[in-house]
Amino acid sequence: MALIAAMSLTVHHRQAVRPHWPEELYGQVLASAAERPVLLNHVRVEPELGSPARGGLPRTVARRTATGWSLTGRKRFATGVEGLDWLLVWATTDEPTPRVGTFAIPGTATGIEITHRWDHLGLRASGSHDIALHEVEIPTDSVVDIAAHGPGAEQDNRAGAALHLPLAALYLGVARAAQRYFHRFAHERIPANLGHPVARTERFRRAAGEIALRLDSAEQLVFGGAERVDAADDTYTPELALGARILADRHAVEAVGLAIRLLGNPGLSRDNPLERHFRDVQCAPVHAPQEDVALLAVGSRALEGTR
Repeated sequence: MALIAAMSLTVHHRQAVRPHWPEELYGQVLASAAERPVLLNHVRVEPELGSPARGGLPRTVARRTATGWSLTGRKRFATGVEGLDWLLVWATTDEPTPRVGTFAIPGTATGIEITHRWDHLGLRASGSHDIALHEVEIPTDSVVDIAAHGPGAEQDNRAGAALHLPLAALYLGVARAAQRYFHRFAHERIPANLGHPVARTERFRRAAGEIALRLDSAEQLVFGGAERVDAADDTYTPELALGARILADRHAVEAVGLAIRLLGNPGLSRDNPLERHFRDVQCAPVHAPQEDVALLAVGSRALEGTR
């Protein structure tokens, strides 16, 4: 649920920073949200294209109708799709001069087929199933944004990079849960040949220090960045946010991995909470833009700044 909530909040943040929704449509979303939780998420990845963070344009087609648009295509990894109120679908129009846009589809619309193929290592409860759109009809004013077909319509990995901070925070939460279990294990585990909790040994204390160091520093980066975003600090660049996410993801994965190594086989047992935290945190580096793409953006800005 945390992942789906984070993705919904980033939609609202993007709208607050750069209003682009039709006013009446967004007003409808807000009115519903005042009465109950309303979940929204972008649905962009496709079987043929892969992640749009690496370039390319969608094969899902939006065709003009007498009353609006009809969308047909296939999408992958539609996180939370079974509970989404709105699917923000990336598609190409069938106009003589094609355009690329984001189309808002109600989650209850006719023609949405959920394939229930999600069978993942981690974040299994996110329900990130594949979907097929079969001539899903929406009105004309359900276009969130649209642009001319071409390189400029491809995903901009720098735009709104600060929106990835909630994702980093989510995986830090996973790592903190693993840390709490590690501490409890260390205090409760008393080997017969030792006679006292392993928490008193240098090995476990050193590991606890390493885990704390990684997570504390990562939290400072992520939450410090979030405070600057909230304060509309224009010196907080997308590259700084990307860098914060890269380091936070690395630290979270490494911290949980260290806890696993200290526990040994019990840590990988399916009846151990640490095993689930280990699986979940492996998903951290998978979110777009992935580390190599993010590093390219960070490095490019760093070099351009020293010309």
